[in-house]
Amino acid sequence: MSQQALENVFQEWQGNEALAEQMIPLVGRLYRQNNVVATMFGRSLIKRSVIRILKDHRFVRKVEGTELSVEDTYPIVKGMIALNLGPAHVDVGKLAVMFKNQGGGDVEAFLRKELHEIIDGYQPGASTGEPQDVVLYGFGRIGRLLARVMIEKAGGGNLLRLRAIVVRGRGDVAKDLEKRASLLRRDSVHGPFDGTIMVDADARTLTVNGNVIQVIYADSPSEIDYTEYAIDNAVIVDNTGIWRDEEGLGQHLQCKGAAKALLTAPGKGDIKNIVYGINHESIGDSDLIVSAASCTTNAIVPVLKVLNDEYGVVNGHVETVHAYTNDQNLIDNYHKGDRRGRSAALNMVLTETGAAKAVSKALPELEGKLTGNAIRVPIPNVSMAILNLTLDKTTDAVALNDYLRRMSIDSAYQKQIDFVDSAEVVSSDFVGNRHAGIVDAKATIANGHHAVIYVWYDNEFGYSCQVVRILQQMSNVRFLKLPR
Repeated sequence: MSQQALENVFQEWQGNEALAEQMIPLVGRLYRQNNVVATMFGRSLIKRSVIRILKDHRFVRKVEGTELSVEDTYPIVKGMIALNLGPAHVDVGKLAVMFKNQGGGDVEAFLRKELHEIIDGYQPGASTGEPQDVVLYGFGRIGRLLARVMIEKAGGGNLLRLRAIVVRGRGDVAKDLEKRASLLRRDSVHGPFDGTIMVDADARTLTVNGNVIQVIYADSPSEIDYTEYAIDNAVIVDNTGIWRDEEGLGQHLQCKGAAKALLTAPGKGDIKNIVYGINHESIGDSDLIVSAASCTTNAIVPVLKVLNDEYGVVNGHVETVHAYTNDQNLIDNYHKGDRRGRSAALNMVLTETGAAKAVSKALPELEGKLTGNAIRVPIPNVSMAILNLTLDKTTDAVALNDYLRRMSIDSAYQKQIDFVDSAEVVSSDFVGNRHAGIVDAKATIANGHHAVIYVWYDNEFGYSCQVVRILQQMSNVRFLKLPR
């Protein structure tokens, strides 16, 4: 390549960087002033860096088979600013591809046609709901990640307000608050928190990116009156896993200021186990206690759903290769569970999982068709589910992957199913992935009626994103998604 050609490539990159820099405040303005969430083929552009935006444009080539640059999307975003849009999730990537495929033309006329439902604030069924108080009962791995996601989404039309966290008393309040803040600020797996955290020991609050969060010290729900902190009609998100049945979780509803409870673990008894994207619409106003199921159930159910819809699942086995968790011992010690007393950092630990049986709570049509086991392995995050299935219809790996790729792009499961087609990816590449599960195309095996599908998932962050989506559903926060 000549020197001039090299210079041209670099200048093109700099030009794209400059346009991405100009796009960031426009995306932010759409979010804060119009409650419009701009996305790139399902990937949010809110509060993203220049490099992240450029990488998301690069991603389009993998899923859509066409090049897309910031030169294509910037006019779309700029044109949206002038239209006084109402609340919605708008995929500017899909709009740009549509505009490009039709040969360009008048951007404003194109946008008026595709976004007519929300122009000048007109939004039938676009966004509903009122600001919703949320309390995190417990502040461990999932609790802190939920806080990160909710704080990131604060503002615009999200409507969820993280008002308080509940933890057990630790004696020295000032020291305890500093430690809580430090654990939120720094994370060995997910990296530093993107923002500022201030501690007020006297008020017992953490102010995180302008969000004032009350820290409530209590050993049980019976000790708490949320109205003392001007919290009312709140959804209590129980991250402790101490209670999983209606009787135990019902303690939260006895607290003044609490209205509903959401469990971040599989629920027992008649509690609805919800996998967002699959059965979230079954949540009614009368459902006061809901479970977000498990991280593994969330990862596999969307993939199983689309496979069953297209090919029919006769039966199968789910093997989970799971990162170790706080439930295991760091070194060998007593544990009430089989095998879990052995060092998590030194062993692969075979254990039971209820994920396969739990599938039927979200997908009743698969009742009794799946078995499952789990192997805990010495990594702190990102797991894999291996779906070994017998299908009703025959297929091959190419056709199966093509179908799953399309489901990850243009289906109702876009935020639940991701798709990767690389022979070089490993578990750490999926830390921070917001999807419930990621299909690894290179590992897919399919021959006739038999198929094996490998699904990665960030069992911490991806699951937390699913929990927040359920929170929005419980709070009647819904958005129109455009283009149609």
